[in-house]
Amino acid sequence: MSSHRILPLRHLAAGLLLTLGLLSLSAHAQQYEQVGDYQIHYSAVSTDFLPAAVAEAHGIQRSPAMALLNVSVLQEVGSELRPVNAPVSGTVGELKGQNRTPLEFRTLREGDTQSQVAVFRIRDDEPMRFDLEVRYDRNREPAEVGFVQRFHIDR
Repeated sequence: MSSHRILPLRHLAAGLLLTLGLLSLSAHAQQYEQVGDYQIHYSAVSTDFLPAAVAEAHGIQRSPAMALLNVSVLQEVGSELRPVNAPVSGTVGELKGQNRTPLEFRTLREGDTQSQVAVFRIRDDEPMRFDLEVRYDRNREPAEVGFVQRFHIDR
């Protein structure tokens, strides 16, 4: 059984936004779902929030019409959170499930932190539904994570 929580970014031990040094985005909340001893963290932000040098270093296109989805998994071991290599697959599309677009994830690593990231096109002022499968433990079925988010394109 999973539970849905929201955790402020400043409390995370791992994740792309910290990895990329985007502490200025700490006002944004990062969401996570608890699955047993695992925390599946996810967040989606416009790529315009990324500093140009960071986007260039990681091959991410900055655009007001593009967003970045970040997924990272942490395992609770005692009082510690340890990053887990967790492949992710999924789709993004309209709220009603029509016009689904597969997300193409790639792994970003920095030290012992790992994140799965995908870049996708924003639909201005429309709710977008994300359906993800996160393989947090290769001996278990993937966790299904779904959420809805609305983006606004600043012109």
